[in-house]
Amino acid sequence: MIAATSIDESSPHYRGWRVVLACFLMAFFMFGFGLYGQGVYLAELQRAHGWPGTLVSAASTFSFLLTSVLVIFTDDLLARIGLRSLILCGLSALGASTVLLALMAATWQLYLAYALMSLGWTGMGTVVIATVLNSWFERRRGLALSLAFNGATCGGIVLVPVLLSLTGSIGFRSAMLATTMAMVVLLLPVIVAFIGWPAETSPAPGRGGPAGGARPTHSRKALLGNPAFWTMVLPFAIALLAQMGFIVHQVTFLEPVIGRSAAGLAVTIMATMAVVGRLSLGLFVDRLDPRLASAASMTSQAAALFVLLQSTSPTVLLACCAVYGFSIGNMITFPPLIIQREIGRDAFAAAMGLGTSISGIVSAFGPGIVGLARSLTGDYTMAFALCVVLDLVAAGIVLWRPKPRGEAQREGEGMSAS
Repeated sequence: MIAATSIDESSPHYRGWRVVLACFLMAFFMFGFGLYGQGVYLAELQRAHGWPGTLVSAASTFSFLLTSVLVIFTDDLLARIGLRSLILCGLSALGASTVLLALMAATWQLYLAYALMSLGWTGMGTVVIATVLNSWFERRRGLALSLAFNGATCGGIVLVPVLLSLTGSIGFRSAMLATTMAMVVLLLPVIVAFIGWPAETSPAPGRGGPAGGARPTHSRKALLGNPAFWTMVLPFAIALLAQMGFIVHQVTFLEPVIGRSAAGLAVTIMATMAVVGRLSLGLFVDRLDPRLASAASMTSQAAALFVLLQSTSPTVLLACCAVYGFSIGNMITFPPLIIQREIGRDAFAAAMGLGTSISGIVSAFGPGIVGLARSLTGDYTMAFALCVVLDLVAAGIVLWRPKPRGEAQREGEGMSAS
């Protein structure tokens, strides 16, 4: 139990809510530049340099895969350099990446920019955000995570249109430099003023708190050999694979059926519902079993996709996208809640880093698998049906609760004795 539970976490004066604000802004810029902004970079770099789309897309894939490797070592970095230093390094790397994207003139600089973006993800991504909020909240942890991770969706809703608008008026280079400057001006003082571990809490092993330099005490090999850990990681990796596949192919599927403008509206509705879903669930998620809630979310996405395949009505299709979007954001909110409850605080950063890496690598194949299924069959029916099956399989796995090894061993000895 952390020291923060001895005070009122619901009070607006509790310092943890200022940490939530800092994490919201970190997610806003990290996801805005590092994920949603990549579509803008693809178009503008092709236009400015004449580079083929495959070259820029390959750099994006390289960045996501490198990120999935680097996040494994988040707990080591927290232990070695500390929380605030890691986040400031992440901010510096992301800023350097976006400046380089604005000024680049050669293809090697493209890959350097995307490598720096991966370092930004390591310092300001979901693992760091979940780890720091886990230390500040016990009773209101779910709400805190929901609010902070809403910054990710808002980054796509706000930052990308701003980038596009500025690019149209002052050019891509100036737009990237201006938004990068705005990020540094907003984030730097917030990180310095608000980010830190709770003062009352002695640093857990591997948390890089005031005692610093302590090495993490958990073995990643032990985590990988723990069946319970896989029931926390594998279902979300599978669900995110299906989710990434649908999101990337959503417009291509809907446009021939309901038109370009309605397909764009469907994306907006889905993104908006992702915010609504996080906020509404965050109000009472701390009173729910996160495994049951995860299974319900995965099942609702499967149901939405199933109905979507059966209808051509614009109203029904938009409603399906809204239902699907309601659970999108919660796919990154549930894992830290389950890990904290079942693995504990001391192993939290190690488990989150390893789990995020596995999910990132698996989900990266989602768009390709859906695209391949469409190519082989000629339409999206089989591709999205596969996504339905994957969601249902994920829901079944997350409900499985392996017994701790010690307990299982004692039961086995008891049966042998009898």
